[in-house]
Amino acid sequence: MLVARHEEKAVLQRTLSSEYSSFVAVYGRRRIGKTFLIRESFDYKFTFEHAGIYEGTRREQLAAFAQSLEHAGYSCNGTPGNWMEAFEMLRKLICQSDAPKKIVFLDELSWMDTPHSDLMKALEFFWNSWASARKDVVFVVCASATSWMLNHVIHNKGGLYNRLTAKIRLLPFSLAECEEYLESQNIKMSRHQIIEGYMVLGGVPYYWSKIDKSKSLPQNIDAMFFAENPILENEFEYLFSSVFRTPEPYIKIISALGRKKPGLLRDELLKATGITDSGNFSRMLTELENCGFIRHYDEYGKKVRGKKYQLIDNFTLFYYKFLEKKPSDEHFWTNQTNTSARNAWCGLAFERVCMEHIPAIKQKLGISGVLTEVHAWSCKKDSENGLFGSQIDLLIVRRDQVINLCEMKYAASQYTITKKIDENVRNKISDFLTATHTKYAIHVTFVTPYGITQNEYAGNVQSEITADDLFAR
Repeated sequence: MLVARHEEKAVLQRTLSSEYSSFVAVYGRRRIGKTFLIRESFDYKFTFEHAGIYEGTRREQLAAFAQSLEHAGYSCNGTPGNWMEAFEMLRKLICQSDAPKKIVFLDELSWMDTPHSDLMKALEFFWNSWASARKDVVFVVCASATSWMLNHVIHNKGGLYNRLTAKIRLLPFSLAECEEYLESQNIKMSRHQIIEGYMVLGGVPYYWSKIDKSKSLPQNIDAMFFAENPILENEFEYLFSSVFRTPEPYIKIISALGRKKPGLLRDELLKATGITDSGNFSRMLTELENCGFIRHYDEYGKKVRGKKYQLIDNFTLFYYKFLEKKPSDEHFWTNQTNTSARNAWCGLAFERVCMEHIPAIKQKLGISGVLTEVHAWSCKKDSENGLFGSQIDLLIVRRDQVINLCEMKYAASQYTITKKIDENVRNKISDFLTATHTKYAIHVTFVTPYGITQNEYAGNVQSEITADDLFAR
């Protein structure tokens, strides 16, 4: 059963009523549900469906393609010698079909593109010279190797330039969509538990599909990652090797960012990774961002320093904190309840969850229709200039001349603002006003699972965001 993905499904289904043939590319990170979306949207009814073979040779890819043609009803009489011959066989298969729309689905297209295979030349010829001239072909391609899809299909500068009729970037589920999925599976979880699961699994549908309703959330996390034979064993290695042809430099970037909570400037990242500064490095950063692993932001008022890059992917953050040096305890996560290590991680992970749900935060603040920019900001201690030294992780800068300074605090119950915390927030405001000279009004916003305790310091807070608000649909 397909949950959420309503807009994406609508895009695919519109191809069935289109007056002309359609060429659709679906891309997104591994485990995000691309194949499931396409199959469900077309009710598993394809004129031809084929998936590439991971690390298969050119000969193996062509042989597998021939088998898929046979399964679809076309007699190949042997393996095609090259991709031009293979796509000619596909053309003949399509011509045999009497379906009003001939739906062709090529999954894991990047795996089919072996060195010197000329796959893309044949695909371009198939579409440009024949399929695009018809009115009844729906041609859908996707791949887990997001970087390959971006370079060879989405941003193709050759024969496929501007040929796509639709492109779908499949993003992770939001908290609300995870809740919708769990409800569809009759799995009972409180919103607090869903947030804790999201802090580990992010919005990756495949990970959530491994939840066993008979187990608690900590027991499920143990089964996925810490058991003797965990369900998601070696997931980190598989994740990057499937998304990137040469994953090593990407992992270097991710590893460097995984150890710096505020993130790193480009020059700092180059130094930390030892990678040569080049256009290739810029491309890798863009690809990591398009895959949802990292984000970039400009520190407010410091654009001359350039972009700062920050690791944002929940599972990857979890990996570097707890799985890089995997503990031997099979019940590690269950036994981590209320430990200092887990509590420290919860604070960071909750911040990331909040940053992934800024539209929901804006909705609660009543500024969904107001033009905004999202920034972070920091300054070093400078007693001479009256600076205490501050790090602000989330600023929502509004066109109506208000800045929401967001304090994201994880707690298992109502969060109590103490005298020390109140002082820290006031110091941040002082530093920000002193250093930026902004004329905008500063509104303190606390984002916490259960809201804040109403004490003598709560009056300094202009707005509260709770867990329920993050689940806005």
